[in-house]
Amino acid sequence: MADTQDTTTSGRSGENRDGRRPVKITVNDFYEDAKEALVLDVLAGEAGLGNEIAEKSLNRPALALTGYFKNFANKRLQLFGIGEVSYLLDQPTEKQDDILKQIMQEGIPGILLANDSSTPGSLLDAADIFHVPVLHSRCQSKELFPEATIRIEQLFAPRISVHASLVDIRGLGVLLVGASGVGKSECTLALIRLGHSLIADDTVVIKHVFGHMPKRVRTDPDTDETIVKQYGSGLEGRPKHPDLGGFMECRGVGFIDVKAIYGVRAVLPKKSVDIVVTLKNWDEEAREKAPDEDRTGLDRTTYEILGQQVPHFVLHVRPGRDIAQLVEVCAMVHALRQTGYDCARHFNERIIEIINKDRPKPYPLIA
Repeated sequence: MADTQDTTTSGRSGENRDGRRPVKITVNDFYEDAKEALVLDVLAGEAGLGNEIAEKSLNRPALALTGYFKNFANKRLQLFGIGEVSYLLDQPTEKQDDILKQIMQEGIPGILLANDSSTPGSLLDAADIFHVPVLHSRCQSKELFPEATIRIEQLFAPRISVHASLVDIRGLGVLLVGASGVGKSECTLALIRLGHSLIADDTVVIKHVFGHMPKRVRTDPDTDETIVKQYGSGLEGRPKHPDLGGFMECRGVGFIDVKAIYGVRAVLPKKSVDIVVTLKNWDEEAREKAPDEDRTGLDRTTYEILGQQVPHFVLHVRPGRDIAQLVEVCAMVHALRQTGYDCARHFNERIIEIINKDRPKPYPLIA
């Protein structure tokens, strides 16, 4: 049974209202996201950092340098490696200017220059004239191409911002959702005291990362068919701002720095969203409206985020209940299910075996 929940999209300027994907990714978005990992510097064309990257891939403009522009991928970042730069430098200065003018007049968003290539002066001059930013990386071409492509794909990934807390419990990302004031932050703090790690509190930005989920490939021994099993939903959560990820608001106390109080291991920058736990207030009125509270664990529900179905648990908050410990148990139950062991189903099967064993056998019929 799917328990579909509403989530609110917000955060970045230019997002679709349904959170499916950002409308616009600029060269500056890529630069800010990758400048540390790829060691990027802006060499020229800084006025064009607002240029839009319309396709989530890189292009190596080898054919365009020779003057062939049919099917030229002008909406992508252009990667200049040692091959492209060497060809350019072999040309007379006037021809270099003509080639670069033609390429930049195609409306390319920007140029990514690998470290294994020198920097032609004609390229920098043309970039300033046509407002095409040139980003220089200290990575070599063979390393730069896949890393930059992955980062662009992640920038294009659909994302939403949800009012929730995200905690790492023994390697599983647990998203705590519920009404304001239900106790999500207090539960999160109790989990941190138990040795688990905080990713984000109050606001969690979740994105669906395409094609980067762990997979297991095996061959069926009977049919020789290749079977690919994908683990996880591909959802990744992180704080709305990376520099604020280790802070929490505790009512009556104020803002606290989790890393300063509990140590560096108590905070993580990001985590997959593996299960969702909804906290609900429990009172007499709620009890009458929710007689179907799960008591056995046989019924499974899911919580929909960006079109992905995530395993879902519902816990009712009542005086005397250790909610943090129950959330921890939810994570462990899910971990056991991933290994193929379901506690509730195993218990149910044992009950049925005991009933069948103790049931008196019918007397044989006498002919």
